Amino acid sequence: MKNLVEYILIRLVEFPDEVQVEEVEQEDGLVILTVFANEADYGRIIGKGGAVINAIRQLVKIRSIKEGKRVLVKVATSTEGAA
Repeated sequence: MKNLVEYILIRLVEFPDEVQVEEVEQEDGLVILTVFANEADYGRIIGKGGAVINAIRQLVKIRSIKEGKRVLVKVATSTEGAA
């Protein structure tokens, strides 16, 4: 799942080298994907009215249903640091 999100984002942003997707699987089986990018790219990632990030979430949802997983995609704010 992480690879799918990275693949989409790297082709979408102006600074692809700075894209990071952190994957954390919780005990209840929920997988959280947190997106980190250059501050200038957050507008492209979110899109007008959240259209781009919602489209990415829909693609992830389709794939997660096929794999029998629950996945949440979050966009880190510019004040959060990549671990």
